[in-house]
Amino acid sequence: MSSVIRILGIDPGSAATGWGVVESNGARLSYVASGVVRPKRGLDHAQKLSIIFSALKGLIEVYHPDEAAVEETFVNASPRDALVLGQARGVALLAPADAGLPVAEYAANTVKKSVVGKGHADKAQIAAMVKVLLPKAGDPSADEADALAVAICHAHHGGLRRLEKAS
Repeated sequence: MSSVIRILGIDPGSAATGWGVVESNGARLSYVASGVVRPKRGLDHAQKLSIIFSALKGLIEVYHPDEAAVEETFVNASPRDALVLGQARGVALLAPADAGLPVAEYAANTVKKSVVGKGHADKAQIAAMVKVLLPKAGDPSADEADALAVAICHAHHGGLRRLEKAS
């Protein structure tokens, strides 16, 4: 017998952090909500991180997820950009962990493969499959679609881990 698991998926970024909440009941997925946290331009980095943290904590209080999943970031840019993104990712890991949620991490290729079927899918392919899998999500922004994809990936992989624990 399956039980409903509510999952918060997070696609971290310092300028835009996508989030999505889905419910998983066995193989059935349901859209709950999604959005993007966008700190105002011109704020210093610490303020942006604080806004992201507070927003994620607020979302956890509103949607009461059982688990969270965060995308691992692959940065091909400058070391400074990698550091800034890593700090945003740290906040994305900290907020649900601070709320006592189990937090899983998935590589971008794993997320893409879980949702699209190939590890090198582009953003348009991810968004298209998210719309197919979660039609009630409407037409999510790229950041929302990525976060929902992380949650979908966790539903697939997390379900396997729950099955392994049960046996």
